[in-house]
Amino acid sequence: MKRKRSHKLSCERARAFPIEKALAKLGHFPTRSTEKEAWFLSPFRPEDQASFKVSKELNRWYDHGAGRGGNVIDLVCIINGSSVKETLDWLENGQISFSFQQQPLIPEQNASGIRVRYARPIGHFALIRYLNSRKIPVSTAAKLCQEVHYILRGRNFFAIGTKNDSGGWDLRNKYYKNSSSPKDITYIKNGNRRLIVTEGMFDMLSLMERDKKLRDQNDLLILNSLAFVEKIPGLFENYKSIALYLDNDKAGKRAVEILLEQSPKCRDMSNLYKDFKDVNAWWMSEKL
Repeated sequence: MKRKRSHKLSCERARAFPIEKALAKLGHFPTRSTEKEAWFLSPFRPEDQASFKVSKELNRWYDHGAGRGGNVIDLVCIINGSSVKETLDWLENGQISFSFQQQPLIPEQNASGIRVRYARPIGHFALIRYLNSRKIPVSTAAKLCQEVHYILRGRNFFAIGTKNDSGGWDLRNKYYKNSSSPKDITYIKNGNRRLIVTEGMFDMLSLMERDKKLRDQNDLLILNSLAFVEKIPGLFENYKSIALYLDNDKAGKRAVEILLEQSPKCRDMSNLYKDFKDVNAWWMSEKL
């Protein structure tokens, strides 16, 4: 009897978990929101007009396109294809107040199956809020990035995206990072004699926010993956100097060693952020 009572209490607590937060952890964000309700593109099927409503007052959802609704447990069971017990375990996850693990919903390296629907100027409030959390104004992000909407496994997602030289996209939002195929570097040539090299988009955006003239006075190269280190020394010939802002981890340091061996024009700039994992981590600490 005690076991049954414990399970009942667990269900009652789980039903109080905000549906909007659960959807966010699953990679879904509202297209519009008020104090009382939020509207989403359906998490069950591709669609262009939001038909999925969440009542914030009742903490209930209703999918107008499918004619069904329920509570947060029902929703997670359907999306994850899990049992009630599995859903309770997933919600609770052994943490207080049903905190979710901050793990990527989609593995970074699993880029297969992404179909980009369209890209537009960054405007969604969730992405702007994410940029602000990384201490990057949307005005700076707009110089390199767009708001990218895409489909993966029949579900709609959107993210901050930078387009690479082969037409693929590197994609980031608060909950995951991914990339569409083909994967490649992002090389921005302005005819300058100096080159700035970073590992990821947020490192470059941090440097651009730190120095408003950076893009005008330098060419920019975002590796997007250290796998491309071996192919880039051929780009260095026409530059007087190459500033390397790679991550302060084992892989990043090894990449710096390779590039320093390849060209005497390269300079390791990691001393700027020596106490941090990368440029953006340092930048966020500077803006506290």
